Amino acid sequence: MKNKILQLILLWICLALTSIAQEQEQESKPVDKPVRSPFEGGMLIDNQTGVIPVKNTLEMLIQHRFGSMENGISDFFGIYAPGANLRLGLNYSLLDKLMVGYGLTKKNMYSDFQAKYALLQQTRSGRIPVAVTLYGNMAIDGRSEEVFGVNYKFTNRFSYFGQVIVARKFTEWLSIQTQGSFTHYNSIEEQTDHDKIGVGISGRIKFAPQSSFVFQYDHPFSVGGKSESEPNLGFGYEASTSTHIFQIFVSNAQGILPQDNYMFNQNDFMEGELMFGFTITRLWGF
Repeated sequence: MKNKILQLILLWICLALTSIAQEQEQESKPVDKPVRSPFEGGMLIDNQTGVIPVKNTLEMLIQHRFGSMENGISDFFGIYAPGANLRLGLNYSLLDKLMVGYGLTKKNMYSDFQAKYALLQQTRSGRIPVAVTLYGNMAIDGRSEEVFGVNYKFTNRFSYFGQVIVARKFTEWLSIQTQGSFTHYNSIEEQTDHDKIGVGISGRIKFAPQSSFVFQYDHPFSVGGKSESEPNLGFGYEASTSTHIFQIFVSNAQGILPQDNYMFNQNDFMEGELMFGFTITRLWGF
């Protein structure tokens, strides 16, 4: 009897020691967290990035595009030229991986509703080597009914944009992403396609704790073969703090909504048809 009791006590001690060892091993094992700040914010010139602010963060965007700088110093390289475009937007992170938002753009008085979801996040250990993010929006053209012709329906105002973003932070100073997209307009001029597909590349080169060089290149492809759009090239400077991000850049696309740029951009950067622009981002945590 004593031997059985002794055996049970020894068995209990062994199980307890094993459990403690497993707990200590789990505690000492590092948590595989997402990489820090692959990009400073959710926008990079005209493109979305894979960054989504943490849950319960409100993000305000002011996106501005000046007029063409083709007249040189006479209108201060487009800053005082007509044709400026502006978008005001508000985004809210419902979850750490899900953001929704609304924006209003001066050109065509677009009202856009958008969502962005982080499907995969690059991890610090390298177990997941890239981040994969899904982005989509629906915009409503706010111009008068006469713009859409005699067979007007409210759905003629709708346009849609969907994008897959694959990004990787290579080093503390270099982050690159590629994006593939699809654009659709319900109502379009007869000589223009309803659909466009596009590919692009964007990046950030950080040269100081709060300063980076940013760039983008987007190339649209016609689906129906009726019309061609010009690629969108942009490059500029980005400054960031914990709650503010400021970008000033040069780009050849006058639109701000991505479907507008992919579908209608006719400015050729090789001909110097460029515009200054800036984006201001402000974050609030709740």
